[in-house]
Amino acid sequence: MVKWRQQGKKGVWIKLPIGLVGLVEPIVQEGFRYHHAEPDYLMLVYWIPDTPDTLPENASHRVGIGAFVLNKNGEVLVVKERSGGFKGTGVWKLPTGVVGEGEDIPSASIREVKEETGIDAEFMEVLAFRQSHQSFFRKSDLLFICMLRPRSFDIQKQDSELEAAQVLHSLSGKLIILWISGCRLKTT
Repeated sequence: MVKWRQQGKKGVWIKLPIGLVGLVEPIVQEGFRYHHAEPDYLMLVYWIPDTPDTLPENASHRVGIGAFVLNKNGEVLVVKERSGGFKGTGVWKLPTGVVGEGEDIPSASIREVKEETGIDAEFMEVLAFRQSHQSFFRKSDLLFICMLRPRSFDIQKQDSELEAAQVLHSLSGKLIILWISGCRLKTT
């Protein structure tokens, strides 16, 4: 540390490969703190000067999509989850999922609809988004509601994730409430 301090260094980053896990304890005893972990390494950091630490924090958001798949007849694709917070509630909701690393929001919305329901769809636009905090591993969450146009409505439900998938038929005479906070559809 003395040498780095003399060189005017401010922050030190150690990318510790998983094979060297035995070095974590002595590194932490030197004053390093955990920054983040990936499957093959642990990143540790140390702020040298006696000033406020300005090292950037780890990624703070998870990005997800909700797919509003609407056909020319005004029919909407909805699903019931097999697990998670909506399991057993009877709630029909929009297909949702997490955007993968390096994946664009439009591509993620198309992929999630295909994975969950077997439906090929075309991305049209982002309709809305919402932000929540302290949601998943204490991270903030950004959810983008995307409108997609289906190329067909031949549903091939993904049994591992979904209890059911269907088209919500004609909306005339029904009140539809779309709760962006949870991507839930309720009909009355």
